Amino acid sequence: MSEYLLQIKIEKLEEGGYLATSDTIQGLVAQGRTIAETMEIAQDVARKIIESCIDHGDSLPARLEVPKAGIEALRIPVGVSV
Repeated sequence: MSEYLLQIKIEKLEEGGYLATSDTIQGLVAQGRTIAETMEIAQDVARKIIESCIDHGDSLPARLEVPKAGIEALRIPVGVSV
């Protein structure tokens, strides 16, 4: 199994929920109730698009990154109820 990194943008929607898009993979659009759910859906959509490219012999998006060895610094949302 190969692993790739891609940048996604997540924005809060006025009507509630969140929307994820990517400049790296055209056509990647995901919507969820929470940031975590939106990220999970975006991962699934990206995986399906990448697998489709591979299955059909299409080139992968140029800006996909292969992860480097070691731990990368990440920013993640943490919801807290007080």
